[in-house]
Amino acid sequence: MKRPRALLVDDMPEILRYCSGLLSADYEIVGTAASGAAAIQAVAATQPDVIVLDISMPGPSGIEVAKRLRREGCNAIIVFLSADDHLSDAAIEAGGSAYVSKSLADSHLLQAITEAVAGRRYIAVRPDKGS
Repeated sequence: MKRPRALLVDDMPEILRYCSGLLSADYEIVGTAASGAAAIQAVAATQPDVIVLDISMPGPSGIEVAKRLRREGCNAIIVFLSADDHLSDAAIEAGGSAYVSKSLADSHLLQAITEAVAGRRYIAVRPDKGS
């Protein structure tokens, strides 16, 4: 069976390396991008099945990238991986299938992608501290 093709988008090189290592056994990593504008170009060039997308980065935000990709007919599964937990609802509304806090990536990113590929929503955020 052919491995799904994944595009990784984050402005932090260490996150891109980490995600590539975490996913490379199960997914074909077709590229990386470090900004919203580069992400849009990379999606057009690589036609990924899955996009792991940060929210806060140079250029259009990940949420704006997701909205644009959906408007342009992109059907790739979008899994947000971000430190901005308060934006999880907005990320899903923008066309994301899953949302994982960067602090939970070790234990949740692969599961989130698996669930999203199966057509199920998945959200993993840090418990609210102090409320």
